[in-house]
Amino acid sequence: MVEAKKTPLYETHLKYGGRMVEFGGWYLPVQYAGIKEEHQAVRNKAGLFDVSHMGEVRVWGSGALAFLQKLVTNDVSRLLTNQVQYTPMCYPDGTTVDDLLIYKIEEQDYLLVVNAANIEKDFSWMVENSGDFAVQISNVSEQTAQLALQGPMAEQIMTKLTGSSLADLKYYWFIPETNIIGKKMLLSRTGYTGEDGFEIYCSAEDAASLWDAIMEAGKPFGISPAGLGCRDTLRFEACLPLYGHELSAAISPLEAGLNAFVKLDKADFNGQGALREQKTNGLKRKIVGFAMVDRGIARAEYPVVLDGRRIGTVTSGSYSPTLDKNFGLALVEADYAKIGQKFSVEIRGKDVAAQVVQKPFYNRKGTK
Repeated sequence: MVEAKKTPLYETHLKYGGRMVEFGGWYLPVQYAGIKEEHQAVRNKAGLFDVSHMGEVRVWGSGALAFLQKLVTNDVSRLLTNQVQYTPMCYPDGTTVDDLLIYKIEEQDYLLVVNAANIEKDFSWMVENSGDFAVQISNVSEQTAQLALQGPMAEQIMTKLTGSSLADLKYYWFIPETNIIGKKMLLSRTGYTGEDGFEIYCSAEDAASLWDAIMEAGKPFGISPAGLGCRDTLRFEACLPLYGHELSAAISPLEAGLNAFVKLDKADFNGQGALREQKTNGLKRKIVGFAMVDRGIARAEYPVVLDGRRIGTVTSGSYSPTLDKNFGLALVEADYAKIGQKFSVEIRGKDVAAQVVQKPFYNRKGTK
């Protein structure tokens, strides 16, 4: 059995009281004080996450843009320097290899951020698809650490650390070289919690010092170290997809409701034909959000049933600490995807009533 990897912050998590678990081949903190407390800290103040397990791949060369246009579903040509783009990456059949972020460092020079469990698979897929493109691809994941500071107080905390106002840094834009703790780091206004916040990329050896500096700067603002547990409840309330759940090698981005990130009118890309066919002929399945009507928490893989027939499968489900209610996401037959549709979730052999509701369940006010 392969030993789980440790991020550069493993010892730091122990120092701060993190309860470590194995996740996607990594040892990471599931919680510190408690999932609910950390969740509320991010919604109301600020939380600091270690996301160094995520993968980073550099793509550069005179053919970099053409290569990325072929590789992903979004239109990379629309990216301006210092801008970030979210995009799915598909197989030829339209199902999903991964979902990722693309950072445009400068013309023909990009940083791709991929999901931790998919690093090797994604990198191999990129190399395999590079073909005749004049492009170089480098997996820089091991040299790179990533921290995420999320919550309404995040801007004030980061301003304290950078010594300059970040009010003009818009959502999904970044500063390639920001001076933090005397080191040059990439700072982006991005995140996976449904809140305002920043993701900071630094060298692995600077991660522990950066963590301590952010925690110290955040003390007056009520900062809390935050683990995987609340990272999931936060992204779930905001209905952000999680690879292996709402997206997978069996689910297309259109089925996941990510139509805005699939540009069918751009030049040929992997999965374009299959996705165009899905759009033309109509989707057979869709990801929906639902609220539990009766008591019970839906979990991934639980059957969704109606009139004694299985019509879908739960992809994610949880109690919502912010809304004090149980919600779920499910992949169901398209006929049953309308708002207000009633069905049941089979929980431990018992049918529990649920109803399709609008997504996202939670939406913050005042998006920059």
